[in-house]
Amino acid sequence: MFTGIIQGIAPVVKIHKKMNFQTHVIRLPENLMQGLTLGASVAHNGCCLTVTHIEQQLVSFDLMQETLNVTNLGLLTEGDYVNIERAAKFGDEIGGHAMSGHISATATVSRVNISENNHQVWFSAPTQLMKYIFAKGYIGIDGISLTIGEVENNCFNVNLIPETLHRTNLKNRTVNDVINIEIDPQTQAIVDTVERVMATK
Repeated sequence: MFTGIIQGIAPVVKIHKKMNFQTHVIRLPENLMQGLTLGASVAHNGCCLTVTHIEQQLVSFDLMQETLNVTNLGLLTEGDYVNIERAAKFGDEIGGHAMSGHISATATVSRVNISENNHQVWFSAPTQLMKYIFAKGYIGIDGISLTIGEVENNCFNVNLIPETLHRTNLKNRTVNDVINIEIDPQTQAIVDTVERVMATK
């Protein structure tokens, strides 16, 4: 489980490509290395991955083809930065909202509005996900727990505070960039349950 509170960003220092398979090596900040062991779960841009090798601060993760297909991790190149969150522990403060690390789909940045006191990003999302996206609801964007602002047709926006821009890679997102989306699981459960009940009437 994750909380959507990004603990840092980490550079991808090496990508080993094989047939339908990749290994990503990232350089974790020193403060995120404490207690890290093989088999631990670490979210990259909101996608839960398993630690497969540790060499000082260089940490490796294997990605299957399905992960590469449904997330933006297959688009990464060496030198790109990913949002990082270690798995939550019992007793941790849940500052964002409960997230599984399972990406629902990707969306595309459609507009970025920057003013003196606001940084607003619009996203174009797949049609089938829009029933779970509504104003003031929760959503995971590249692993960041955010509150949805406005919703228009197949698009929605989020408004970013300076702290979020400072500690995540969202500050560098521009039009046409692909981002990972995780729908709030509670919202999805409620919507799907209501649909099933209504279908029986």
